[in-house]
Amino acid sequence: MAPGHRRGSVPAALLLLVATVLGSLCLSLTASPEAQKGYNFGFVRHARDAPLVSHYNYIVVGGGTAGCPLAATLSEHSRVLLLERGGLPYGNRNVSSEYHFADALADTSPRSPAQRFVSEDGVVNARARVLGGGSCLNAGFYTRASSGYVRAAGWDPRLVNASYRWVERELVFRPDVPRWQCALREGLLQAGVTPDNGYTLEHIQGTKIGGTIFDRAGRRHTAADFLRRAHPRRLTVFLRATCFAEGAAKPVAYGVVFTDPAGVRHHVYLRGGAKSEVIVTAGTLGSPQLLMLSGVGPRGQLEKHGILPVLDQPMVGQGVADNPMNSVFVPSPVPVALSLVQIVGVSRFGTFIEGVSGSQFGIPLHERGAARRARSFGMFSPMTGQLGTVPPKERTPEAMRRAAEAMRRLDRRAFRGGFILEKILGPMSTGHIALRSADPDANPAVTFNYFRDPRDVERCVRGIETIERVVRSRAFAPFTYANVTAMEAAVLSRRTGLQAANHLPVNLLPRRATDTRTLQQYCRETVMTIWHYHGGCHVGAVVDQDYRVLGVRGLRVVDSSTFKYSPGTNPQATVMMLGRYMGLKIQKERWTRNDETH
Repeated sequence: MAPGHRRGSVPAALLLLVATVLGSLCLSLTASPEAQKGYNFGFVRHARDAPLVSHYNYIVVGGGTAGCPLAATLSEHSRVLLLERGGLPYGNRNVSSEYHFADALADTSPRSPAQRFVSEDGVVNARARVLGGGSCLNAGFYTRASSGYVRAAGWDPRLVNASYRWVERELVFRPDVPRWQCALREGLLQAGVTPDNGYTLEHIQGTKIGGTIFDRAGRRHTAADFLRRAHPRRLTVFLRATCFAEGAAKPVAYGVVFTDPAGVRHHVYLRGGAKSEVIVTAGTLGSPQLLMLSGVGPRGQLEKHGILPVLDQPMVGQGVADNPMNSVFVPSPVPVALSLVQIVGVSRFGTFIEGVSGSQFGIPLHERGAARRARSFGMFSPMTGQLGTVPPKERTPEAMRRAAEAMRRLDRRAFRGGFILEKILGPMSTGHIALRSADPDANPAVTFNYFRDPRDVERCVRGIETIERVVRSRAFAPFTYANVTAMEAAVLSRRTGLQAANHLPVNLLPRRATDTRTLQQYCRETVMTIWHYHGGCHVGAVVDQDYRVLGVRGLRVVDSSTFKYSPGTNPQATVMMLGRYMGLKIQKERWTRNDETH
């Protein structure tokens, strides 16, 4: 690791962001010939090819869902450096193929595009480490924020709409909705989640078909695709760069230092004086972590890890939240086509209802042997950390292993069907992020405090009750068994030795004769993540309305860490929009400063 930001180790009176490339993780990172030809990505380079000293107008730290559109936009008129700690998403079927969506989340290897972490609450989660960020890992659903969210954020509605349209032209498609999803849609309407809004990208009350970033061939399009819009001679991208900070007494960002795998130090400086900036877009975990490693954060926490405080800012890392999700597996008497999230019911009481389906949950049926034994069973499985049948604090690696083995022993008929899930609006419950160490590549300690606020619990209860009505609806009848006895007989293989459906390592509907839990308890004990965490650098607490870090010159944060609440039913659309939106605003500020100078 490059020299840390330790007491007495910083000679300059400036905040200095440092990027270190870890030799153990480095691959050949120059874009493949196919990527260069199709995406004009010749500007994606290996760190060892960097000059020892270089200068840029903007340095964007984090090539994720916000960082890619931001860097592409800024490069239209300025020289931009984009640093990303992961690799390229192209050529990796776990990223690009809808059929292998869950495999990326199940991959815990050091080179995985998903870095697993477990919250202090005991819920298994993941953060992205790949160019394109979370858009490379999610279920693809695309929906804008509501007009009320836009007003509350203080954004310019016209610029917001233009930015959304820019995003949508590049990578948003209308899904081809299969029968199971159609039944879910009709079931939601029959359950009272009205009106029927048809296909729309707007976030409005009722039931709708949303957009998707998967095209008709099942190929994922990601935020990295926005780099096709970049000026190829004004943008430089370095991959596998793990960023941390080194600073001193005065909080002014002026450059970046990174080392290549050989340990050679490369210095990158901002050029253009006050018109140039370092912009952190490292996500909900990464951005607060980087600020704290830079000496901007709670003094006590920084000193605990030997970090010299540059600015005592107790709100860095505070107000972090993850929308709690609870899912119900609905076995089907007939095979069900693969589908990720396409339909959403936006309720009147603060719960969103969605669904995913597929007989083998994304694993091609022709695979046999080792490939079949290694299947991930989709996004709601112990292989991806979604073990909702075990209370959070009991989701140990051993419990996950036992659940995975149980799933492999079950007859394939046991996994015909789909999951209907509910996500809580907001949420009202929040937590915090704290450093575990001064190692920038290590996950920080994350506490979400799921369901601490009773309002979240009651919303969950109403969401589960809505799912019950959907499952019992006339529209959904073709995909459900007539009664519990028939379902148990159908989904349990005699070879498994399991005696009751309760032993399935997936959640079935609560309120069974053998289930004595209240729905409140069910919500708490089956809580999982939907990967929509946010906060830690809130507007008004850590950054101002223009996303400048309060008390630090030349530094902004532009990503989901600035959100107090998660926008829409899926935040990716708004995170991408924000990257474009702030790129345009920063450009305008630069032009205004130039005019004032002359």
